[in-house]
Amino acid sequence: MNYSNYLYIAIRAAVDAGKVIMDIYNDPNSDFGIERKADNSPLTKADKAAHALISTALSVTPYPILSEEGKEIPFEERSAWNTLWIVDPLDGTKEFIKRNGEFTVNIALAEKGVPVLGVIYVPVRRELYFAASSVGAYKLAGIDGTNQPSMEEMWRKATRLPMSLAHQGVVVVASRSHQTEETLAFIDDLRKQGKPVTLISSGSSLKICLVAEGSADIYPRFAPTMEWDTAAGHAIARAVGCDVYHLDQKTPLRYNKADLHNPWFIVK
Repeated sequence: MNYSNYLYIAIRAAVDAGKVIMDIYNDPNSDFGIERKADNSPLTKADKAAHALISTALSVTPYPILSEEGKEIPFEERSAWNTLWIVDPLDGTKEFIKRNGEFTVNIALAEKGVPVLGVIYVPVRRELYFAASSVGAYKLAGIDGTNQPSMEEMWRKATRLPMSLAHQGVVVVASRSHQTEETLAFIDDLRKQGKPVTLISSGSSLKICLVAEGSADIYPRFAPTMEWDTAAGHAIARAVGCDVYHLDQKTPLRYNKADLHNPWFIVK
């Protein structure tokens, strides 16, 4: 099915959520209202506000929503969902609290376990990545909640991905907050193949975007993630001919599983 008509709804939801997040981020009197979830990960006022806005925006579509900040929905109920939204209202909450700007809004649409539409918005940089399997993947700069361009205007101004970004050897993107021994061993193995390896760090779902746009060649992730961390980036990667694989580097990740944790993966 052609889901590109839902792309504008998802883009508007992501950009408007970004504005709500930035209002809190830039408020000198804001304490972020930091709470701790059951797994001890942080939750802020911005996460909650973005979740509420996105849920309302996507409710005009016929598809249910699986969100990091939504209530837990039993697999018995979710298993009947053929098509669903997978949302992380604020990916990189730790980066948000550190005020380093590397946090994103992630919205994906998945059909039969495969992400077919993805939107990632970077509020601090005012950068937008968006893709649908039927139209390809794009990057758009200079968009925020104060301007509301039409979809036609966005098509005109956006850059088709991947971009031709020449670089030497193999560029590996790794997590800023979650370096593991396994990641370092993987990078060491690449070096042993005789290619010069350059390592770049980034936060949140931007790592998948860097591979999709051509800034990096590979992103190994040997640390825990959830489906909403990767679904939008996975859709963008698929739209440029990359994929998010299990460690066998052949089997793509699936979504709306009984267990919402991702296995370790490699984006290439």
